Amino acid sequence: MVLTDHSTGVIVLLRDLLRRGAARLDAAGVPSPEVDARALLLHALGLSPVSLLTRAASEVAPADEARFEALIARRAARVPLQYLLGEVEWGGVRLRCDARALVPRPETEWLLHLTLEALSSLPAPRVLDVGTGTGALALGVKAARSGAQVSATDLSPEALTLACENAALNGLEVTWVQADLLTGVPGPFDLIVSNPPYLPDADREDVQPEVTHDPELALYGGPDGLDLARRLAAQATGVLVPGGRLLLELDPRNAPAFAAELRAQGWTADTAADLTGRERFVVAQWARR
Repeated sequence: MVLTDHSTGVIVLLRDLLRRGAARLDAAGVPSPEVDARALLLHALGLSPVSLLTRAASEVAPADEARFEALIARRAARVPLQYLLGEVEWGGVRLRCDARALVPRPETEWLLHLTLEALSSLPAPRVLDVGTGTGALALGVKAARSGAQVSATDLSPEALTLACENAALNGLEVTWVQADLLTGVPGPFDLIVSNPPYLPDADREDVQPEVTHDPELALYGGPDGLDLARRLAAQATGVLVPGGRLLLELDPRNAPAFAAELRAQGWTADTAADLTGRERFVVAQWARR
């Protein structure tokens, strides 16, 4: 089965439509044009990866072609892929993604892994996700550890609304609190995890076009990117149990420096690398009281 290009009258195979979409994304500077075009084709036509392989020469309706081309046009304009797909699989949960919150990044899944590793010896841990956004980390913890008491904060009411929607989507129960970091959050907690805004202000002019679709509130952390991390660490000492953990995702340019700051303040702190080998995560433990 074949597809007719109504603008030229030329018959186009489905696999050629996919190539055409990838070429358009490549010309627009999209970092992963083939992967994105394939994901959008699956979404537009309601296909599984296997059916795409087996129906590569199948006919598609003109409406399906138009739907795919419209998605490709928006992706070429650098609208984030996650917005166009509507939902993504992340850390064992399904997440709706839109302009209300930062799109959850693949590297943050390793922060979830580190969190679950740190909780492995606790039967009923009390966990707080600060700056939850879509609710990704909080929901990922709750999905993996049903017995955990999971709470999450965000300053943005729009982000919390999205997080609540994602909790309902996954059938998970998390306590959501609108708060500026830990202000008004009593604790105690065994572990606090956060992916706070960490880009230095100077990065505003150099970010990828997709990043401009994320809320600025979720991106920038002051002159060196550490303003929010410093405030959070200072507040965390008042709500963590003795020996409680603080896990952060930061810019690899400043994670080692921040770990050193924490050690100077009485924390046991070190960094952990992401899957590309960059020291992105800070893993700290508070012992003073």
